[in-house]
Amino acid sequence: MSLPSLTDTSTLIRHRRSIKPVDMDAARTVEPELVTELIENATWAPNHGMTEPWKFHVYSGAARQGLAEGLSSIYQRTTPAADFREDKFKKMGENPLLAPVIIACVMERSGGGKIPEMEEIEAVSCAMQNMMLSATAAGLGSFWSSPPVLETTDFQNWLGIRSEDRCMGLLYLGWPKPGLVWPRSMRQPVSSKITWHHD
Repeated sequence: MSLPSLTDTSTLIRHRRSIKPVDMDAARTVEPELVTELIENATWAPNHGMTEPWKFHVYSGAARQGLAEGLSSIYQRTTPAADFREDKFKKMGENPLLAPVIIACVMERSGGGKIPEMEEIEAVSCAMQNMMLSATAAGLGSFWSSPPVLETTDFQNWLGIRSEDRCMGLLYLGWPKPGLVWPRSMRQPVSSKITWHHD
């Protein structure tokens, strides 16, 4: 088996961008086989104790409407009046219909608490990064959304997860709209982020 070069890997990592649902082609299907392959890649993330603390709830087709209605109604019900924003409420009901696939990524606690929660959260975060990089390699756009509504008991109950589990985010997947100019980004010089320790 020949592995991709470091140059190819670096190019892929640096090419990945957040593509918002509004910039995805909702009418173009993402085949279940491709979604399954992306999730398979997600499960190869490092995880302490091999707990594999990830679960994926995939919404496509008509199920997206149910997700949109669930998000918007829970946001309306659980958000204090002083914090309620009409634009966020509108996005809750619209975004799931703009992307052909949405994956609710869950950190599921297991192993009787042997592994610290933070390590399980980190593992699922790595899994989601694996999925986004794989989506980029396939030509898909991806967008990681983590609105506070995901942390409410109402949403946990709606999704059917336990109180000790956490929905780490909604991962929107879709083909970029024709003609979309791929977003550009910059990072600070890496030298400003490194402290070398020598003998």
